[in-house]
Amino acid sequence: MMYSWLHKYTTVLVKGRCTLKPVLDESLPIYQQIADMIMDDIIDGQLKEDEKIPSENEIAQFFSINRATIRKGLQVLLDMDLLYKKRGIGMFVKKGARAKLIRERQKNYTVEKVQKTKYFCNISDFQKVLGFREIYLMVF
Repeated sequence: MMYSWLHKYTTVLVKGRCTLKPVLDESLPIYQQIADMIMDDIIDGQLKEDEKIPSENEIAQFFSINRATIRKGLQVLLDMDLLYKKRGIGMFVKKGARAKLIRERQKNYTVEKVQKTKYFCNISDFQKVLGFREIYLMVF
């Protein structure tokens, strides 16, 4: 299985040899980037429901970072109820995780879109712009 985070690398020259180095964004905490990459894989279907995710050791070794950082990123996903643990086996994608992530991203997109828009004349204008049948009133 090829995970999206395996594509996030660059080629660098080390001691006269080309090698691959993972690319991480310095503006975000590393644990959050790891969690985001796994969430992207769940949404994209690279990781399916009840499928085992890479181990802490595999991810830590790939990115050359401390296992505690990986554990913190995975804990974010456990707290979001996207993963579950099987003692002695590993972590797996929970049923409904993909749908939950898609709903969450749609909700976040809607909030960002509303915040960027100065005003709406009425609810029907809001519906036309966002294309939703149901409107969730949000207080900002």
